[in-house]
Amino acid sequence: MGLGGISIWQLIIVLVIVLLLFGTKKLKGMGGDLGSAIKGFKKAVKDDGQQSESDAKSDTEQLEEEDEAFSKAERSEEAEEQDKS
Repeated sequence: MGLGGISIWQLIIVLVIVLLLFGTKKLKGMGGDLGSAIKGFKKAVKDDGQQSESDAKSDTEQLEEEDEAFSKAERSEEAEEQDKS
């Protein structure tokens, strides 16, 4: 028994039929196209992961800058209130 009730002989027969229908050149081309697609997908996932990391860093820096600006504004308001008193 092979995969899900399919024996190894049945798989070999299917492979032979596929080879006869499509030929080796066409199968080689399809394999190359599939390999290129997988390679492109992996590259896109890797690039997206790097971009997400850089976006997270820039978001963190932006939040820190906004927090610093807010703190400065609060301090200046407190100083103005103390000057008024």
